[in-house]
Amino acid sequence: MTILIEQPDHQLGSQMEEKKLCSETNETCELVLDGGFVVPKDISKNDGCVTQEIAASNDAFIAPEINSFGQSFRDYNAESERQKSVEEFYKSNHIYQTLDFVKKMREEYSKLNRVEMSIWECCELLNEVVDDSDPDLDEPQIEHLLQTAEAIRKDYPNEDWLHLTALIHDLGKVLLLPNFGELPQWAVVGDTHPLGCAFDESIVHHKYFKENPDYNNASLNSKYGIYSEGCGLDNVMISWGHDDYMYLVAKENGTTLPQAGLFIIRYHSFYPLHRAGAYRHLMNKEDEENLKWLQVFNKYDLYSKSKVRVDVEKVKPYYLSLIEKYFPAKLRW
Repeated sequence: MTILIEQPDHQLGSQMEEKKLCSETNETCELVLDGGFVVPKDISKNDGCVTQEIAASNDAFIAPEINSFGQSFRDYNAESERQKSVEEFYKSNHIYQTLDFVKKMREEYSKLNRVEMSIWECCELLNEVVDDSDPDLDEPQIEHLLQTAEAIRKDYPNEDWLHLTALIHDLGKVLLLPNFGELPQWAVVGDTHPLGCAFDESIVHHKYFKENPDYNNASLNSKYGIYSEGCGLDNVMISWGHDDYMYLVAKENGTTLPQAGLFIIRYHSFYPLHRAGAYRHLMNKEDEENLKWLQVFNKYDLYSKSKVRVDVEKVKPYYLSLIEKYFPAKLRW
């Protein structure tokens, strides 16, 4: 089954317009999504900190100025106990995620021989998961999934595949649970990056890569490493985690989601690419097209993290209908 989707016409892939409000004393810039969801226009620094210029809202979806901890989104340098644990997470992630490790994980989990269950059953399992790598959220993951999906649904009511993609994009975090191997957090969550080539300096807490065995391997630490220009991200080994796992589950179980949806699932944590523009030399034309939709999605994935609760029972029938449309009743995990 082939699903045709219209590509966003914005040069960055989101159906957004940039609105400038200027006065004699100051100038404010904001990004306005289709349904009126206004998000901060931010500045990404190499240390992973995002400086917000503005956050506004209207009667559509409200974009918060700060995260659940009263700090700027993705600010990895803010002083707090939460930030200390996040940095410790990235230290382990950067040391132990090697090319050999990723190859082993892909081989093991591509067997899909652990559990058989539905998409919604997996959503409910995420009530047991909290992501230690996320500086913006300490709520159960099901809350974030529904916040993201409902925010996108407001602005893109006709793109039901995108609503479902938002709902399921983090389901791979079940890897943290006993039935799925109970992997350590550093092997499941956090920003992702390529293995087999140089670690770009835009990667959060880059300094810890110096302890990674691949760091001083001459065949793996150049710009292209084992890859070639335009080889396509499908041919690039990305650090192992919930993104790649959920992509494997969806693809191997015969989902009819469009390629853009699968691309979002697989690369939504690849912040060095879609925030800093790193590794674009490895992308092919198909990647470039799919990246446009990922950049649309990312605004909601990041800024919809809040204390606003979603009535699960109220929205459940809608998402069950989408699951039935795009997935089999039971999936192998």
